[in-house]
Amino acid sequence: MHTASRSEFLNVRGLRYHVRHWGRVGAPKIVMVHGWMDVSASFQFVVDALQGDWHVIAPDWRGFGLSERSGADTYWFPDYLADLDAILRHYAPDEAINLLGHSMGGNVVGLYAGARPERIRRLINLEGFGLKANRPEQAPKRYAKWMDEMLEPPTMRGYASLEAVAARLQKTNPRLTDARAVFLAQHWSAQNADGQWEILGDPAHKRMGPLLYHVDEVMACWKAITAPVLWVEAVHTNMWDWMGPKPEARLEIDRRLGHLADVQCKMMDDAGHMLHHDQPEVLARMIEDFLA
Repeated sequence: MHTASRSEFLNVRGLRYHVRHWGRVGAPKIVMVHGWMDVSASFQFVVDALQGDWHVIAPDWRGFGLSERSGADTYWFPDYLADLDAILRHYAPDEAINLLGHSMGGNVVGLYAGARPERIRRLINLEGFGLKANRPEQAPKRYAKWMDEMLEPPTMRGYASLEAVAARLQKTNPRLTDARAVFLAQHWSAQNADGQWEILGDPAHKRMGPLLYHVDEVMACWKAITAPVLWVEAVHTNMWDWMGPKPEARLEIDRRLGHLADVQCKMMDDAGHMLHHDQPEVLARMIEDFLA
């Protein structure tokens, strides 16, 4: 049995945002934000494993899940920070919040917690490593590639059935059980007019952004975080695919973690990058121990 969730729709900076809630209104809050090509329902298994009395609030980011798409040809990363700021002002205007982010969401919360340190009680970052550091000389080709991508409309492939969507999820993450894959497929996709099942993500998210990743600016934000941070990595993560070869990337990640004033680092065994799907019970215990 899953803990029941309820949906709410909120106007966030002109877009109709879907926000999922679990637990008792009035209980201590945990705001959970998902990663790229994911949805708020992704946290269901972690919520099911929580033992305490919590009010969990999880939005679908703009252009994902049931939230409205921006209508633009490019999604700009700072918009996620401003969206999160508006959501926190709505649900917790006068209190510091427990904030958790996974992957892309982890990158958002790391920046946000540095820009608004007073708004964060405790911060939990699940594999929000960032990206490889860029060099200025990469800019010309980056802009050219971005303009090239504007010439073709982005597309999402369709799937013949929910079972096919579940199989696709398990192909990406072989640790995903059949039951969890079926649950996620129902929230991760919807049937279109042609009867095909489409992923609930704006295809424009697949386009690269034109701006380089400035790791020094990100680290300045991390350094400004005043809340205690729980940093969780999976032993079998595939982050080396985007961070580079493990020996060099490990050194860079540890260097970045050195910018956090108060951080606990945890490694999760028998889990990959989608650690909230692979070991939700272990993660729930980590979360509650940290928030206590």
